[in-house]
Amino acid sequence: MQYLLQMDFPYSGPFGDEFYTQMKDLAGDIATESGLVYKLWTENEDTQEAGGIYVFDNLEDANRYQAKHTERLESFGFNGIRAKTFIINQELSAITKASV
Repeated sequence: MQYLLQMDFPYSGPFGDEFYTQMKDLAGDIATESGLVYKLWTENEDTQEAGGIYVFDNLEDANRYQAKHTERLESFGFNGIRAKTFIINQELSAITKASV
């Protein structure tokens, strides 16, 4: 079973290439998280939001990471952080071309 963690928060930039430059070290750190299958980074300059979609191979690591990342974001001065966790229906997702 896999779990999807969806997190986003108000973010005023930078976006695009500058976002990449500023976040690549953080991305390397996130890549070492226990239970993480992958993360999709999300950003929307029009709505001033950023976040990510994470897939974990167990609920305990997803919950642990949500708490850790929320604390980290708050320490950076971000608020309004939203997070939701879902079970991934792998059979239906495979039909719709997901690689899960």
